[in-house]
Amino acid sequence: MIEARRLHILRAVADHRTVTAAAAALYLTPSAVSQQLTALEQETGHRLVDRGARGVRLTPAGEILLRHTHAVLAQLERAEAELAAYGSGAAGTVTVAAFATGIGLVVAPALTRLAVLAPGIGVRVQDAEGDASLTMVLDRQVDIAVAVEYRGAPGADDPRLTRLPLYAEPFDAVVPLAHRLAGSGRIPLAELAKDPWIGPYPGNPCHDVVVLACEHAGFQPRLEHQSDDFRAVVALASAGAGVALVPRSALRGTDLGEVAVRPVDGAAPTRRVFAAVRCGAEEHPLIRPVLAALGSAAPVDETAG
Repeated sequence: MIEARRLHILRAVADHRTVTAAAAALYLTPSAVSQQLTALEQETGHRLVDRGARGVRLTPAGEILLRHTHAVLAQLERAEAELAAYGSGAAGTVTVAAFATGIGLVVAPALTRLAVLAPGIGVRVQDAEGDASLTMVLDRQVDIAVAVEYRGAPGADDPRLTRLPLYAEPFDAVVPLAHRLAGSGRIPLAELAKDPWIGPYPGNPCHDVVVLACEHAGFQPRLEHQSDDFRAVVALASAGAGVALVPRSALRGTDLGEVAVRPVDGAAPTRRVFAAVRCGAEEHPLIRPVLAALGSAAPVDETAG
């Protein structure tokens, strides 16, 4: 008989690629993870992982078991949801990980709605970048992620996750008031190829959006200054340090006195935001109302703007 908790460990090892990282995510010791993997191999009668200097790789047998693991764990989530519904599930706490702008734009308004529609549900919010929150959901550290599409993100067909699209918003060009294009109605990105750039650090999903947009315009941006705080990005642009692409919602409430904000000419780079839960958990009586509130609080799609 295969124990479900060992399947959680197998998936964590597959996700994190090393025993040490999987152990940290599961709040276990590396030796405990190794012991559970060995026990799982004994239960199945197959070698499931290859351990090497660069980490852990699943064997073909391990890949077969992993595919079934996704289905088994999703079904267990559904079972928990149905049992919680049977027991009413009218009160409890849901944890949500979201990036800062998403908290202000979607999560906070959703809390206001929930206070009226589902006062028994408490929500605990954690600030996390759009790429980190998905891992937190998969590692069962939080219940819901408000995340951003990024290069390498789990796809919409990933069997581990159920996704709810929330909104999409364009990035606008931000240039100093003294910039040669500050008076333009729209700014072609190719015209900024020789400018110094200000942008997020690699690993931030918005970094990928900026770099890919510039690549599509035919150049690599020369990132002279880096910050994950868009208020800092705008402040640097105000000081004449360079140009930037900033999500439209991140500009709200920001001092724009010394910069010009202009739409990008042509197809604007876009940030696509979604909520995600572990597959099967979307019907949990505590999680379902929170997802509904997030969907209702999401702004109208601004990409046509």
